[in-house]
Amino acid sequence: MSASTVALSPPAATVSRIPPGVLRIAAPALLGVLLLGLWQLVCNWFAVPEYLVPSPLRIGQTLLQDWPLLSSALLTTLKITFLAFALAVVLGVAAAFVFVQSRLLEISLFPYAVILQVTPIVAIAPLIIIWVKDPTPAMVICATIVALFPIISNTILGLRSVNPGLMNLFRLNRATRWQMLMRLRVPSALPYFFGGLRISSGLSLIGAVVAEFVAGTGGTASGLAYQILQSGFQLNIPRLFASLLLITLTGIVLFVSMAALSKWALGGWHESETSS
Repeated sequence: MSASTVALSPPAATVSRIPPGVLRIAAPALLGVLLLGLWQLVCNWFAVPEYLVPSPLRIGQTLLQDWPLLSSALLTTLKITFLAFALAVVLGVAAAFVFVQSRLLEISLFPYAVILQVTPIVAIAPLIIIWVKDPTPAMVICATIVALFPIISNTILGLRSVNPGLMNLFRLNRATRWQMLMRLRVPSALPYFFGGLRISSGLSLIGAVVAEFVAGTGGTASGLAYQILQSGFQLNIPRLFASLLLITLTGIVLFVSMAALSKWALGGWHESETSS
């Protein structure tokens, strides 16, 4: 019996008829609903105290009740995240363009970018907050440091990942360095750059939250991290989980936004998006 004559089982046939885009959203959403239902069931069955682990319904109620407070904290965290992300993109792309033009500069400066990446931000954030008197710029600097390296490394990798045949063709036609950069290197680097954006967007949020934790311990009331600290001190665990939920949802939205931006920019010509 040939493979083409074997009929698909009903579940496999049903899945095969679902559009990939719908399946990509529906499958994790269904799994999330099942996990939340199991969480709620366990909390109800074992009567888990909410000061240990609140149920999903209790977290949702707290999110609605404390929305004025949490929404203001969310806006503060978003402001720091977006400023840090934009600054990381500008500085990272500029550094990558400089590094790719001069091998000596790349060899001399790239190790310091690695040092910034591997140094724990919680170790240097207190110093930055002390040196910079205004808390908001200090937290933006901390978040930028966290989000900077993926932009630099991915963009450099993309600018150097040029087809040798195309490079020889440009040289054969006496293309200038500017023409080679804008017409060959930059298009080749775009998929790597957008990959760096996906990573950096999440890291900018992480950096903002870590900086807020450090600033919050110093008595600076700011974003969602401060609300998590205060909720922990007050044993208001449902509000703590609600703040954590908002941070998680923000990270998901950032990643999905960067993926959509990549799809929009590359979907018409690059195989990384057209094949999906």
